[in-house]
Amino acid sequence: MADISIPGVSDKYKTNDYIDALMKKERLPLTREQQSLDRYKEEQNAWNEVNQKMSSLRQSTKTLYSFDNPFNNKLASSTEENAITATAGREAAYGSIKIDVLTPATADRFLSSDLDSDFSVPKGKYTFQVADKTISFNWKGGKLTDFVSSLNKRGAKTIKASLVGVSDNKKALLIESLKTGSENTLLFKDDALSFAIKNNIIQKTKADFTEFGTDLKTFLQVPEEQSIPAVEQNGLPFFTSDDIYFDEEIKKTIIPPRSGFEIKLPEEILKEKLNRIEFRFSEIEVEDITDELNVIRSTRPEIGDAGSATYEEITINNSLTETALPPTPKTPLYPIKGEADFYVRTSDGKEYQIQTKELSTDTNTGEKNVSISLNDYSDIHSIVVRNRNTGTAISLSEFTAYDEKKNLGYEPIHAITRANNATIKYEGITISRPTNEIDDVIPHVTLNISNKTEKTATIEIMPDKESAKDALIQFVGTYNQVIAELNILGENKPEIITELDYLTESEVEEAEKKLGMFQGDFSISNGKSRMQSIVSGIYRWSETAEITMLTQIGISTRASSGGGGSYSASQLRGYLEINEKTLDEKLEKDLDQIKNIFGYDSDGDLIVDSGIGFALDKQLTSWVQKGGILSNKTATIASRIKNSETKIRKLESQLDSKEFQLKQKYGQMEGTLNSLNAQSNTISNFTNSGKQ
Repeated sequence: MADISIPGVSDKYKTNDYIDALMKKERLPLTREQQSLDRYKEEQNAWNEVNQKMSSLRQSTKTLYSFDNPFNNKLASSTEENAITATAGREAAYGSIKIDVLTPATADRFLSSDLDSDFSVPKGKYTFQVADKTISFNWKGGKLTDFVSSLNKRGAKTIKASLVGVSDNKKALLIESLKTGSENTLLFKDDALSFAIKNNIIQKTKADFTEFGTDLKTFLQVPEEQSIPAVEQNGLPFFTSDDIYFDEEIKKTIIPPRSGFEIKLPEEILKEKLNRIEFRFSEIEVEDITDELNVIRSTRPEIGDAGSATYEEITINNSLTETALPPTPKTPLYPIKGEADFYVRTSDGKEYQIQTKELSTDTNTGEKNVSISLNDYSDIHSIVVRNRNTGTAISLSEFTAYDEKKNLGYEPIHAITRANNATIKYEGITISRPTNEIDDVIPHVTLNISNKTEKTATIEIMPDKESAKDALIQFVGTYNQVIAELNILGENKPEIITELDYLTESEVEEAEKKLGMFQGDFSISNGKSRMQSIVSGIYRWSETAEITMLTQIGISTRASSGGGGSYSASQLRGYLEINEKTLDEKLEKDLDQIKNIFGYDSDGDLIVDSGIGFALDKQLTSWVQKGGILSNKTATIASRIKNSETKIRKLESQLDSKEFQLKQKYGQMEGTLNSLNAQSNTISNFTNSGKQ
């Protein structure tokens, strides 16, 4: 049976081979264009990598001369690190700081009595308050563990609850404030209050008051005023405590007009900084003393005639009497009212007036209540009272002192810690702050307190040489990466890659593909030459400068050989090396000079305008900025890639059309040949049948 041939499908006449051979020749322009496109993309990637490495070097360079340069970084060390540490800002002054931590700041942390593991918290509204922050939620009742989770979800940075395992089947509830300081006391309200009382977290306070100021013998003469208030007038009597008396009927101390006293605070009260002192006073109208004073001031003695003597016709007059009496005052004294002044006096004699004018008056007694917290005054010594009034006496109660926390009405039963301020002593001054992070005592230094010091802590503020060294090492590393990249792209020498022994296998393969890619490109050689010139230059930042070059601090192309001997091949390629010993020595004693060679202000306008860092940054910017060298090169290549891709699409379309035409022609040819073969077979068969 004759072979069956389907035009365009079967390959009886090897037409596919003919078509492939013809198309292979037709595809040559497309192949060449695809190779060009691949080359363009490789060049684009190469320039992008140069951009990336130059940008990294630029950032590293900026770090060395910008405001945030590492040469200004400070370190703070403490001899009592378990009690106090410090963080020094860049503007902190070098030197030693002596600090005593008297007490760290603490928060209220209260523990309950032992509770069963299956303890259930009853339904209710639970409210907790710390200073001005209130946490309140409605609890439907349930397990203690669920209550703790619910409270913690709402507590945020204000309050926290946790469970302490006491035994296998007993737990204690710990509720704590997350805010330190004596003003941040933890309060229980609504059902939280009854819950806390019932489970022995808190209990009713038994107030403990201390009275003083009931014995007139403890009243001292009022001290001389440091400044005379505007209400004072010349001619008024000085303050005295001589006329002060105790009124047995009303049980109050009476302070007449222009009287006053000083009362020292008892030592046992001063010991507790959480104490609060209170007293009450009212004003009593009396006869105004200015009326009598004005009469006295205006009265003058009568002086008679000097007289004369006459003898016969001669009369001699006596001289007029001379007196030293002051002139009659032109302005009379005016009454003073509403000027009962109270002061806190410190050990150094300074006085701080207690503001009483805005205090409300008790409608039943007519008294005003004055309250003083010892915590507000670091060195309180006494209280001073001055009745400046001329027609008003002061009725004064006894002085009382008490723990202001206890006056809340409740106190903890199992207090792990109580809310208290951090107290430190610096330069002989006792300082109190509500937190353990104190940043307003020493300029640009933050003190971090964790415990009481056993002995005076010494905090040293010193330069951070390690961060400066790390930044320099980072700079050298990124600089060498840029030089290596420029060497690989600019020269076709395999040893350039083998010298870079830090490259991985995949990085070596990538480098080999790029080797000599831009050989002869002027920008590569010029850019490298300019960078080498900058890092090897001299930067004399002042007439007395001793360090003016990188090589003086152990950074150069021959640092490992100490600058002597001949250059190696790799050193000739411009890589920087570090002599670590020399660098450490220079960082130890010449840190400021090293900073200046990287960037300094040469014209006094407070802007860095010279130095290695400044010059190198400027050079790199010309490469990596928008519209710079690399931007222009990648833009040119991007245009070539676009044109090449357009050309490839056009060639592929032409080839598809050409291949279709060839297949169509050869298909027709096969059909014709098959038809001729069929006719030939028919004739042969007919001839053979005739012979039979």
